[in-house]
Amino acid sequence: MIKKTISQCLMVLLIMGASITLSAQDDSKDYVMFESMMMTPDYTKLKILGDNMRAHNAKYHKDGPYKAAVYTISTGPNSGRMVWMMGPTTYTHLDSRPSNNGHDEDWRDNVMPYIKKIHTSEYWKMNGELSNTSMLDGDNSKYPLILVRYGEIDEDHAYSLHSFFEMVSKTVKAMEGENPWGLYYNEFRQGNLGRHVASVSFFKNWAELDDDSVSFKDTFEATIGKNKWRSFIEMGDGVFSNSWDEIWSYSAHMSGE
Repeated sequence: MIKKTISQCLMVLLIMGASITLSAQDDSKDYVMFESMMMTPDYTKLKILGDNMRAHNAKYHKDGPYKAAVYTISTGPNSGRMVWMMGPTTYTHLDSRPSNNGHDEDWRDNVMPYIKKIHTSEYWKMNGELSNTSMLDGDNSKYPLILVRYGEIDEDHAYSLHSFFEMVSKTVKAMEGENPWGLYYNEFRQGNLGRHVASVSFFKNWAELDDDSVSFKDTFEATIGKNKWRSFIEMGDGVFSNSWDEIWSYSAHMSGE
């Protein structure tokens, strides 16, 4: 498992422009991408929203490239909001996404009345080379907690982004045990929102955040080199001008499970 040391040291950062984003991503059509929508629920109608969201996802988003997962945000500036996520999917799949057979009407009449605001609608493509997600099988209930770190990159240091995450990736993959970790790029520019890159660690429970049995720093020094740690930290300080963490909790009920 990815230990608390990792959650304190890294996990996510961002990319700032479309040119950087495109150069960092895999151009092949064999990729992993998720559609995500962050929204604020009507807190006085949570039961109705939960039941209606469950029914909608169970009917229209049960499996395949249109499978939906719903998370509630437990920490950070967006606490209390929820995230509806679809995928893994591709742009080609979006042309055939559910819209007929009552889908749009059901979303309009039975879900949207209990949503106060939709904040973002985004597409996140995974860096398959650097990510460490081979142990994930699509069953979100196995890792119901995820730690997401967003950040902003300093324009003058964007060239160091890939090198930084290469070191993170090598270290995570060298750690003992299973350490699911994914690196995702936002497909479209976000302006001042700063949500350009997200790295995600997956946890089976909260107790894993207390487990320091495997040190990211120790593994880094053994894998990358003892003399590289300080420059790695300084690289992160230079590349990322801002960052923040969120922990998301998976809702099997609202996901239609």
